[in-house]
Amino acid sequence: MQPLIDNARKFGQRPEEFARLAEGQSPDVLFITCSDSRVVPALITGARPGELFELRTAGNVVPPYASATPTGEAATIEYAVQVLGVRHIVVCGHSHCGAVGAVVRHDDLTAVPAVRDWLAHAADEPECSDPADPTVAEAVQHHVLTQLMRLRSYPCVDQRLQAGELQLHGWYYEVHTGVVREHRAQSDTFETL
Repeated sequence: MQPLIDNARKFGQRPEEFARLAEGQSPDVLFITCSDSRVVPALITGARPGELFELRTAGNVVPPYASATPTGEAATIEYAVQVLGVRHIVVCGHSHCGAVGAVVRHDDLTAVPAVRDWLAHAADEPECSDPADPTVAEAVQHHVLTQLMRLRSYPCVDQRLQAGELQLHGWYYEVHTGVVREHRAQSDTFETL
């Protein structure tokens, strides 16, 4: 913890670098990814403060839209799309994902009931020909595509897509190599950016 505290102290000693951020934000991208500590959107993309609006959930899950029961995830998506006017939404899954791995291996999640219920509520079981593969690459990539479909169920997303004002992107990040792959609709494959 101490190295983090030391960096935070130094970070705040450069107010001139951050003064413009007080004027507001206008990110172009909503970046939806996993809460996993190995996935750092700004490091992966090189984004500076104010360039990415982030939504991090266990397993980069986008819950189905339900206006009767609003969620923090729905509020974040709606705010990014309607208020900030982002032009792109990236759903970024990653290799070695504990959440997706638990789903495809049918792990016993009794000891973590909130995780169990979140994954049962929010994620269809991703296709996976080899659940023993520690990267769970195939399952994560399928899962990313499912989350992109879920985003389309959000009225604000659908409206902006129909107007040609929003683009959805599916990414797969390999934590063990740093390689990022993007889903290409033409070939239905994830290819290196």
